[in-house]
Amino acid sequence: MAKSAKNTTKMKKSTPAKKMAAKKTSGSRKKKQTAPAAENGAAAKTPNGAGSASIFQDYDALTEYLTNVSGKSRDVISEYFTNNPDLTQMTGQLPTDPLNVGDAFQEVMKGLATDPGTVMQRQFNLWGDYAKLMATMSRRMAGEDVKPAIEPEKGDRRFSHAAWQENPMLDFVKQSYLIGSKWLEQTVSELDGMDEHEKAKAEFYTKQFVDACAPSNFAMLNPEVIETTIESKGENLFKGFKNLIDDIDRGHGKLAIRQADLDYFKLGENIATTPGKVIYQNDIMQLIQYEPTTEAVAKTPMLIVPPWINKFYILDLQPANSFIKWLVDQGRTVFVISWVNPEPVLKDKTFEDYIREGLFEALSSVSLATGEDKTDVIGYCIGGTMLSMALAYMAKTGDNRINSATFFTAQADFTEAGDLLLFVDDEQLDAIEKQMDAAGGVLEGRAMATTFNMLRSNDLIWSFVIDNYMKGKDPAKFDLLFWNSDATRMPKNVHIFYLREFYQKNRLARKEMVMDGVRLDLGDVDIPIFMQAGETDHIAPHNSVYNTARLFASNGNDKVTYMLAGSGHIAGVVNHPDKKKYHHSVNQALPGSLDEWKAGAERFPGSWWPYWIKWLDSVSDGEVPARMPGAGQLSVIEDAPGSYVNVKA
Repeated sequence: MAKSAKNTTKMKKSTPAKKMAAKKTSGSRKKKQTAPAAENGAAAKTPNGAGSASIFQDYDALTEYLTNVSGKSRDVISEYFTNNPDLTQMTGQLPTDPLNVGDAFQEVMKGLATDPGTVMQRQFNLWGDYAKLMATMSRRMAGEDVKPAIEPEKGDRRFSHAAWQENPMLDFVKQSYLIGSKWLEQTVSELDGMDEHEKAKAEFYTKQFVDACAPSNFAMLNPEVIETTIESKGENLFKGFKNLIDDIDRGHGKLAIRQADLDYFKLGENIATTPGKVIYQNDIMQLIQYEPTTEAVAKTPMLIVPPWINKFYILDLQPANSFIKWLVDQGRTVFVISWVNPEPVLKDKTFEDYIREGLFEALSSVSLATGEDKTDVIGYCIGGTMLSMALAYMAKTGDNRINSATFFTAQADFTEAGDLLLFVDDEQLDAIEKQMDAAGGVLEGRAMATTFNMLRSNDLIWSFVIDNYMKGKDPAKFDLLFWNSDATRMPKNVHIFYLREFYQKNRLARKEMVMDGVRLDLGDVDIPIFMQAGETDHIAPHNSVYNTARLFASNGNDKVTYMLAGSGHIAGVVNHPDKKKYHHSVNQALPGSLDEWKAGAERFPGSWWPYWIKWLDSVSDGEVPARMPGAGQLSVIEDAPGSYVNVKA
């Protein structure tokens, strides 16, 4: 981006933006960050950066800047029309409602029509809430100190700026929005007589709608955007527009919102840096063995099976939060599968192929590398779902190569699988199949990333819209968000099988899943099992993980442990003990309900990793001299993190 050589002039101490928040605004400004930036410890910056020059002070720089933006805009538009010669999205040749939202809201309208009494009562409630708001605002304008008619829910950072409370106009707008959105969501949720799936879908998309309509998402109402605009003399709007154009260009005509600085992190240099070697590879995965840091290691090696929906280095971001490095330091010989980012040539691979060519070939390779015939295995998310299916098959076929199995936020019973169940009706799966066919037989990485981001739209979508395009901020140098942006593709057969057979039909939990002619039953598994879940996990809800734990114990396996960690799908797993964050609850029993388990559980502060490693040591003992990659029967192919993980979607 063009910058002048001159320094930015200092703003006067008194500005209209500061008056919006009265005396507390300057204090609140120090806290103004999105949640990710705050977690990363990065200081908030003005759009042009501390100490950098404003483009408005150098007309040559401004001219160059506008020329670059104009040229990029022209290229983006040209590429869009090149990629869409028939403009099929505009002429209706593609599904206009691939998520089948229309049917859900048709059900809502039917529900409203068949229950006019409830509708009228809800309308009276709305009028009453607005009347209360008008009364409190009138009293406030008269100088009274009054309690707001409604306040944001705890943890809602959209209205944290002091001006939302101190400026009467903004306070009125905020409370009006909160009243209207709460009314709309409650009205949909309280409708009777609707199909449960359609109702849940309507509730989900109603939440998406009200989140999108938040006044904080509009530049002229957002006090942080107004302050930034005044302080930068409007430079943020120019930078925001360039960020928008860059993101559309990066998405080849579709908006691909950047959540992190995609140029700062380099795999193997400042992220995914734990030393190791690739010792085996095939069409769908590379197997990495990490170098030991202790003289002696556990006799039984450890294999990690990450999800192929994301890349494995979520467990090896940086040394200070790397689970893989920590596990190596505990004296374990650690192997991890690095899944390929599949091209259309792999479109015919199946879920069973991923079990055989992924898990089973990895187990064989670990044995060749270490000389051991048993392995401890970790399955994360969909990697754990696959591990569950494989364990049931291995139990039936007498394959005893797995000594113990640990599951990170993984489900095999999808009865209570959360909001992702909303995306698996027949119409939506048919639309996904068409989408994958159009892409050559793979699901593009952005498609799944968008779905996951919608589950937390305020944090993972709208906060970045505000920061990137309204404030004109540079993307954060945040390792977790970089990983979240590094999406992967998925082969059609694998992904459709996962959605239909697990999410939609729940065949494994119902003992209806068949592999190689063998009917599978998780109750047949008789090895030590450790199930980790996250309290606020929105992808693998902790009640769903508990149901899975009970499936493993259903035929008398008394070696099943369920542990509940604080936080969610990522932070609940990646929680280094040195951080001293969150908590974890343990209970050796597996009673009939999760509520009973919680009632008998004991809660401890901090990371659950030390508790788990003690459990692992109890089921996987013995020591041998440390093993170096390449010292066994498999030769070194290349350095970790390998080449497969570097393939971008």
